Amino acid sequence: MAQKSWGEMTPTQKKVVAVAGVVEVVVTAWCVKDLKQRPAALVRGPKMLWVPALAVQPVGPIAYLVWGRKR
Repeated sequence: MAQKSWGEMTPTQKKVVAVAGVVEVVVTAWCVKDLKQRPAALVRGPKMLWVPALAVQPVGPIAYLVWGRKR
């Protein structure tokens, strides 16, 4: 399947892409804030290694939320 350019997308496809982008930014910002405020004892692994991991979209933020935080 060939990728479509923005101009070739339907209005519905454009809305889905825009909403997905906003969700991605919000979840990443939430993870960064949580990582900054959470004590190191409640984070699996070094906190400084999670910072670049959060930049790997969308895997990094999801991995942090699922595996990176201790309860």
